[in-house]
Amino acid sequence: MTDSLTLQVDDLVVDVLTGIYSEETGKPQPLRISIAADLVLPDRFEPDTHLSASKNYMDLKFAATGALPPGVHFKLIEAVADHICETLFLQDDRVRRVTVKIVKLAIAEADEKIGMTLVRNRR
Repeated sequence: MTDSLTLQVDDLVVDVLTGIYSEETGKPQPLRISIAADLVLPDRFEPDTHLSASKNYMDLKFAATGALPPGVHFKLIEAVADHICETLFLQDDRVRRVTVKIVKLAIAEADEKIGMTLVRNRR
């Protein structure tokens, strides 16, 4: 079996310019974003292991918030997810795989979760 390390940030609510319909364009809509990043890990984590042996969880949060370009309209939420993946790959060579789940909150009528999950592997 192979050891693995997956860092996660779940259920961030972020307002993003996205959508293809006229009622969606021009105004941000809330997206619920969850991110999982698989990393290359060291042989062992000791009690005094420095943060540099892993990755700061806030980097995942930043990829879904501060790293999204202001004023850019993403027609598809898949493009939002792709941007998050690329941001994490560029941040750290140890990131091997990123999973981004996005739920469009504005279109739910009965608390259903409508969205998608994108998985990208480092190429």
